[in-house]
Amino acid sequence: MTRRHILRTFAASSIALFSIAALAQPVSASGTKRHKIVIQISDNDPAKWNLALNNAKNLQDDVGAAQVDIEIVAYGPGIGMLKIESPTGARIADAIKAGVQVTACENTMRSQKLLKDDMLPAISYVPAGVTEIMRRQGEGWAYLRP
Repeated sequence: MTRRHILRTFAASSIALFSIAALAQPVSASGTKRHKIVIQISDNDPAKWNLALNNAKNLQDDVGAAQVDIEIVAYGPGIGMLKIESPTGARIADAIKAGVQVTACENTMRSQKLLKDDMLPAISYVPAGVTEIMRRQGEGWAYLRP
């Protein structure tokens, strides 16, 4: 075999191995497929937030909370429901206690002059909400926008 042939074979094998790894589905300790979903909220509307929170709870009830990772990403006007005085604050707190990650966009917070002290406790933060959604989709997460 020539060196060129060996390098081509190695490159083809590497590509095949990485392709198979990328297609592999995460599996939980019980051996079942682990589901992952990112939910976008960009509306300052309690009804939309309640719908998103209902979707998250229904997913946990249907597939089992231990079998699904859920992240709700709020940006733009949707960040308003993450303020301390939010009408959906109690439901958001319950979702976080149930294992739902609720994430606020720091770009939006800066543009609206909001500080972390203005926000509900126990939420997470990312530099850019749209980038977080894009990143999660790139990792194979399902996407939902209620």
